[in-house]
Amino acid sequence: IGLGIVHELARKGCRVMLNGFGDKIEIEKLRVNLQSEFNVEIEYSPADMSKSAQIQEMVSETEKKLGSVDILVNNAGIQFTAPVENFPAEKWEAILSINLSAAFYAIQAALPGIQKRGWGRIINIASAHGLVASPHKAAYVAAKHGLVGLTKVVALENAKANITCNAICPGWVHTPL
Repeated sequence: IGLGIVHELARKGCRVMLNGFGDKIEIEKLRVNLQSEFNVEIEYSPADMSKSAQIQEMVSETEKKLGSVDILVNNAGIQFTAPVENFPAEKWEAILSINLSAAFYAIQAALPGIQKRGWGRIINIASAHGLVASPHKAAYVAAKHGLVGLTKVVALENAKANITCNAICPGWVHTPL
């Protein structure tokens, strides 16, 4: 999902800050290929999305290297499945941290600049699980419902500005997740 979004934004001429975990050599190859294919500046931040300070630094780094954050796409996500009574506390915390809190901290960091410029788009990739539940996914469903709620709050708080905040709730997508 994230890579598809990056391709479309770059195709439209947007400078992009990539983020995600993976093999550093493969990520650099991807960054260079995208930059070459679309003739736009593509940067990469290895920020750990479970760490609010690293999210803030990534936004600051984006502003320094690319000029501003005009479109913020929150797409980080992890998953674990187990019945509620067997759900490990550390998995619950990790899923809420990556799938919900990371979006909050990224919005919080980017929003002042967006508001100052009077234009911006915030896109939260939620899930069909932000609208409906399924068994064995308590943390994921809770986080995605929370992300939909966060989206609504940010949209309402910025409704009189030229700033939108929307959630996309895709169904099942074949990804490494």
